[in-house]
Amino acid sequence: MKHDILVVDDDPFLLESLKQLLEGQGHLVETAHTAQQAMISIVDHEPKLLILDLSLPDEDGVSICRKIRAKWRFPIIMLTSRTDLMDKVIGLEVGADDYLTKPFEGRELVARVRANLRRLEEYTTPNSDEEVLHVGPLKLDMKSRQAEVNQTKISLTALEFRLIHYFVSNSGRVLEREKLFETVWGYEELFNSNSLDVFVYRLRTKLEKASGVKLIHTIRGFGYRFGVDE
Repeated sequence: MKHDILVVDDDPFLLESLKQLLEGQGHLVETAHTAQQAMISIVDHEPKLLILDLSLPDEDGVSICRKIRAKWRFPIIMLTSRTDLMDKVIGLEVGADDYLTKPFEGRELVARVRANLRRLEEYTTPNSDEEVLHVGPLKLDMKSRQAEVNQTKISLTALEFRLIHYFVSNSGRVLEREKLFETVWGYEELFNSNSLDVFVYRLRTKLEKASGVKLIHTIRGFGYRFGVDE
């Protein structure tokens, strides 16, 4: 099955290499060299996945990511040549679902693209056995992929939706950090505590802002528990 992928990078050689790599895997690929070109492409033809370089000539990738997340929820894989952990954390905080540090192996990018697209397909296919889930003030509609707290909709990225679904499906249980990371990310990778912490913090903040109650509880030294405390 073909997927529309938009790759945005100001390096012409890398851009063409990624295009050929992904097209070789059966994907339909569009490219852009600047933030302006990228936004035009997204508006005209919304991709199913975006690969976005953090450093572009006309606008920073973090700023672009914020703009995209204000309207769209497709997966974003951020590329960066920076090794500073804070750059990666900031990228995840503004809505990226994943990141790769240059230089990277082509097969690693392909694996991450495949995993993100698989997650997207899984959560756009409703399960008749669990179309609507409820925990406290939270309502999770699997058919529309929409979360609501006290009838107020919460904007979630594809990965955030997968994370909250896993929490809701295991409400009341203490979830081990490594298991949570492995299940939600969906591909083989060394456990990344910083990435997990960023996503859990971002999701917890959205839920608490909407509900006024704490739904995600940290179990120090082990993991997390989801639910409303009596």
